[in-house]
Amino acid sequence: MEPAAEKREADQEEQQQRPSQGELAVPSTEEDEAEAEENERRNRELKAGFHPLRRKFVLWYTRRTPGARSQSYEDNIKKIVDFSTVESFWVCYCHLTRPSSLPSPTDLHLFKDGVRPLWEDPANRNGGKWIIRFKKAVSGRFWEDLVLVLVGDQLDYSDDVCGVVLSVRFNEDILSVWNRNASDHQAVMALRDSIKRHLKLPHSYLMEYKPHDASLRDNSSYRNTWLRG
Repeated sequence: MEPAAEKREADQEEQQQRPSQGELAVPSTEEDEAEAEENERRNRELKAGFHPLRRKFVLWYTRRTPGARSQSYEDNIKKIVDFSTVESFWVCYCHLTRPSSLPSPTDLHLFKDGVRPLWEDPANRNGGKWIIRFKKAVSGRFWEDLVLVLVGDQLDYSDDVCGVVLSVRFNEDILSVWNRNASDHQAVMALRDSIKRHLKLPHSYLMEYKPHDASLRDNSSYRNTWLRG
């Protein structure tokens, strides 16, 4: 076979083996598909003149009325609003009731879009949460700092973070940061250190960690924690 013919045949084989442009555009995993959707959203918001956040977030609210007829936790969770830009975040946040004005017991949950604030959610079921207890006089400031850190994507191992929760109780307020993988000790401890650093926590504050599967077993969010630091 002449060299020119060999080259034409090789080029034809290469074109047959090369994926088409349409095939290249198809994400290979669910994570790739989600990231592609996020990129598309950010591009739309940029073109509209907004400042897109890296993630879209959803704010949820839970209020259990003491003495009322028992209702499942999932039925009690109500979606308030979602946001994906700096502008829409501040519109939402400026209208939120401050922790000091919320009745007890109340929970505010700020989670990444697609993740529900439930132990059983697929994004949460293998994870856990870091827990910090605050006096009611100071919880509002730390809650605001934690929200800004989450929305600004500043925490270490931020892709492993699912969301944050403010739990208003009678004698104290509790902040918790939920992550995806309770068995990754390095990521869990790095997240703890990142929370301490960004919130500028005094050394007197104790952080506790509890896997969600332990919460499912004892039906408790904040009792019987496994790790302290």
